[in-house]
Amino acid sequence: MGKIIFYEDRNFQGRHYECSSDCSDMQHYFSRCNSIRVENGCWVAYEKPNYSGYQYMLHKGEYPDYQRWAGFNDCIRSCRMVPPYNGSYRMKIFERSDFGGQNLELMEDCPNLHERFHTRDISSVNVMEGYWMLHEHPNYRGRQYFLLPGEYRRHSEWGSTSPTIGSLRRLFFSSFNP
Repeated sequence: MGKIIFYEDRNFQGRHYECSSDCSDMQHYFSRCNSIRVENGCWVAYEKPNYSGYQYMLHKGEYPDYQRWAGFNDCIRSCRMVPPYNGSYRMKIFERSDFGGQNLELMEDCPNLHERFHTRDISSVNVMEGYWMLHEHPNYRGRQYFLLPGEYRRHSEWGSTSPTIGSLRRLFFSSFNP
């Protein structure tokens, strides 16, 4: 069972809201989010309601201000708990929407997608096994996009406004709780 606490002010001060399951709309519980404490589990926090906008992967620990979780602002409006997973990892990335163009199957992390795939445009993805995190820039930097198993026919389906992806990696449950 996971537990995450969102605080309006820095250093775990001000109004707060506790979650132990997915929440698609938290805007009624607090007006801004400047600190977070993850007591159990691994979570993805989203800038907008209904699991959209900027995404932030949060592991067990304390985040006394939004810069500590690489936040672009103090706005968190929804969150999702990442369920445990201990299986294999496999995904196929495609250059064009609807699984078209050049493609590559991956079963391991890729810190620089351009070196491996010779393009930074990933317009569709089929996640066959495991949880994956796409990153906007090489070496796991920039905006993050959390993917569960399933088909993503265009980049907007994983929350991106652009097909530009610089790196990707597998998410292991054991790495969620150091």
